[in-house]
Amino acid sequence: MSTRFQAPRGTQDVLPAVQPYWSAINEAILEVTRLYGYRRIDTPVFEAAALFEKGSGDTTDIVEKEMYVFTDRGGEELALTPEATPAICRAYLEHGMASWPQPVRLYTTHPMFRYDRPQKGRYRQHTQFDCEVLGSGDPLVDAELIDLLWSLYRRLGLKGLQVRLSSIDDPAPRRAYVDRLKEYYRPFLGDLSEDSRRRFDRNPLRLLDSKDDRDAPYKAGAPKLVEQLSEQAAAHHEAVMAALRAAGIPYEIDPLLVRGLDYYNRTVFEIVPLEDERAQSTIGGGGRYDGLMELLGGPSTPGIGFGCGFERVILEMQRNEMELSEHPQASIFVVHRGAATAAAALRAAGALRAAGLAAVLGEGERSFKSQMRSADASGALVAVILGDDEAARGTAVVKDLRGDGGQREVPLEEVAGAAGLLLASSR
Repeated sequence: MSTRFQAPRGTQDVLPAVQPYWSAINEAILEVTRLYGYRRIDTPVFEAAALFEKGSGDTTDIVEKEMYVFTDRGGEELALTPEATPAICRAYLEHGMASWPQPVRLYTTHPMFRYDRPQKGRYRQHTQFDCEVLGSGDPLVDAELIDLLWSLYRRLGLKGLQVRLSSIDDPAPRRAYVDRLKEYYRPFLGDLSEDSRRRFDRNPLRLLDSKDDRDAPYKAGAPKLVEQLSEQAAAHHEAVMAALRAAGIPYEIDPLLVRGLDYYNRTVFEIVPLEDERAQSTIGGGGRYDGLMELLGGPSTPGIGFGCGFERVILEMQRNEMELSEHPQASIFVVHRGAATAAAALRAAGALRAAGLAAVLGEGERSFKSQMRSADASGALVAVILGDDEAARGTAVVKDLRGDGGQREVPLEEVAGAAGLLLASSR
């Protein structure tokens, strides 16, 4: 008995009925990135594993538990891309983008791979829209990046969203806060989750990022970094908030927001639905990472970026009861039957397509009735019908399938014109 294969766990087939959502997101991305002056970049699906170990941080869940790592035939250790920012920063350094006019605004849509626990909206392979601004530390850039993502969601018709905003200061002043955080958590270590006990020494800030119910009671009483920022980080944070207010973007300060990656400093943010209690309700987020380029061997270069998963956005579109219909296969269905019709049907379909009219060719071995049912099911608006008699006369019947335009027989060379007129009248 042969094996019946299925898609790997944590992946999905994006079927035709769901494709209109993907198309809507891609079209919105093209428009907002054009309006905000971003240029597209595409990086490889796999990179050196060390790039993410250095860039994302070796204490993050991505590096510790989620990366797909493999050794190729040349003995090089590679990883399927789990997130876009280190890869884009690598490209910035490799291709000398520091010599371009600064800041450099880049975006991509890219498959990401993480060995994560599959759940609704979270897949081991997912597609992410990612924007990065490299070469500017201006707080106005932070606000404009948030505004871009906000504009994308508005363009997609999403409502009831809010920005969660915070600042995690700069690395040097953050060290004193981390010491206070550890002192707070130390008496509770025995009650914390295994992940939090492990993070206590390696990356204490991630204690605030825990989604484990066992850690929830202790997060509320933890000292809040955003309430004790250094002077420079506080001024930056105030400027970001002022810019968001000026842009009319609603935000809430979330003192527990630290994000899950080691490279962030100062601004961090997420966008979430206001009335959604799902644990995985964030539909986009990111932050500033002014020290990342140095970790990757480059000069000091400020940067900020975000990631936004297509799958999460589609869930939110569906939760907002946005129904997008699958486009018809074609506007015109060519029905033919009889020994002499195949060549004429192919010529007719070719003429229609040459005129810019989408056409599907029926199966000549099936009956006229069966093909007409297929034409109706396909969503076609017009049928072009060829039988042996029409083929002998060098004609075809052009029939309106949706309106009251009736039908008429025309010479084969006039099929495209006649079908185009029927289409125009039926729309």
